[in-house]
Amino acid sequence: MIVLGIETSCDECSAAVVRDGHDILSNVIATQIELHKPYQGVVPELASRLHTEWIQQVVEAALMQAGITNKELDAVAVTSRPGLLGSLLVGVSFAKCYAKALGIPFIGIDHIRAHLYASQIENPLEYPYLGVLVSGGHTVICRVDSYDKVDVLGTTIDDAIGEAFDKVAKFYDLGFPGGVVIDRLSKNGDPNAFLFPGPSLDRTEHPYDMSYSGLKTAVINQKDKFRNKDAQDTPENIAASFQRQAVGILMRRVKLALADTGLKRVSAGGGVAANSLLRSELKALEKSGYTVTFPSLKLCTDNGAMVAGLAYCYLKDGYRDNERLSASARVTAFKKF
Repeated sequence: MIVLGIETSCDECSAAVVRDGHDILSNVIATQIELHKPYQGVVPELASRLHTEWIQQVVEAALMQAGITNKELDAVAVTSRPGLLGSLLVGVSFAKCYAKALGIPFIGIDHIRAHLYASQIENPLEYPYLGVLVSGGHTVICRVDSYDKVDVLGTTIDDAIGEAFDKVAKFYDLGFPGGVVIDRLSKNGDPNAFLFPGPSLDRTEHPYDMSYSGLKTAVINQKDKFRNKDAQDTPENIAASFQRQAVGILMRRVKLALADTGLKRVSAGGGVAANSLLRSELKALEKSGYTVTFPSLKLCTDNGAMVAGLAYCYLKDGYRDNERLSASARVTAFKKF
C-alpha cells in the first residue's frame, strides 16, 4: 500500500510517500524558518498563507522524488489535529480534494500520535512502551499499547518544553528556532553556572506531570539570583544551565514512570527529541537494561512520512474518513475507533 502523507500543522509544509508504513520513498519538507525568523516565532497567518502557496509544489516534488505518479497512490493521509487551525485547514482541504479527484481513500491523522509513531518507521519497537513526546506545543509521557491505544500518564500543566526553549531564546535574542540555538550554545557553556529551580508539583496528585513556566520565569526574570558566584554571565552558560534543568525535569518523570509501570522500552518523538542532551540522557537508560529508540533527526521535526506511516496502520485495519472531516486546533479523543 502506497500512501501520500501531508503535514501542515505548523510552519513545515511537508509531503511524503511511504510504502507499507515503513518504506519511505520520499519525504519533502519545505521549512518556513527563514521567513518567521524576523519575528522570532511562528506567525500563524503567515504560516497558513505560505502553506497555500507551497503545498501543490511540495506534493509534486514528493511524487517525483518517489518516482511514481499520483495514479499509483492507494490513499492520502493528512494531519487534521492538533495545530494551528489555519495551517491545518490548508492541508486537510487539499488532501480531501486530492483524494476525491483520484477516487482513493482519505484519512485524517492525529499529530501527537504521528510523532509517537515516527521512530517505529525506522526502528520498530515491540508494544507496549513508554512514549515521550516533546515539542514546541506538547510535552507528554504516555503508555503506548498499540498504534492507536495511548494512555497519557503525565503532561505539562503550562508551557511545553519546546515553548520554554523558544521563549528563553527570544528574550535573550539568541536566535530562532530557540531549541536549536540553545542546544548549540550549551555545548560551550557550564551547565552549573546557574542553578535554576525545578517545579514543586504535588507528587501524589501529579506524579508524572511537568511544569516549565517557573523555570522560564527564573531564567528570564531572576537569573542573577541563581548564578554561582564564580560563574560568568554568558549566553553559553545561560543556555547550558537552562537546558540542564529543562531536560532534568523531563527525565525525572520519565524514570519515575518507567519504575512505576515496569515498562522496559522507551521511544521519544517530536522536535525536542533532536536535542543532544535529551538523546544522551535517554540513551543512558540502556545501561540499566532499557531499550531506547528515537526517530532520525529528519523525522523528529514535523514531516509527512510519520503521517503516511501511521495512516497505513489505520488503512490496513479498514478505517477511512470522509469529506465531512475537518481540522481541529485542539487534541480530541486519542482513540480513532
